Amino acid sequence: MATHEIKSPIPGTFYRKPSPDQPPFKEVGDIVSKGDTVGIVEVMKTFHEIKADADGTISGFPIGDNEPVMAGQPIVELD
Repeated sequence: MATHEIKSPIPGTFYRKPSPDQPPFKEVGDIVSKGDTVGIVEVMKTFHEIKADADGTISGFPIGDNEPVMAGQPIVELD
């Protein structure tokens, strides 16, 4: 099965959770629909929701929580 990558539209810091004391938006194995929030990218204290651009099942997160991300870098893999 082909993998689809959801990429960060902006550089910043990737977070899988809405806040440190909350559970992640999504986990590996979760089914997502186009438009579902899968994470956030913070840049200069502004938080941008990252939405799925396709339907699928999350097969992985190539970048860890609270790690720097570049624009165009894959942050979620879908099957």
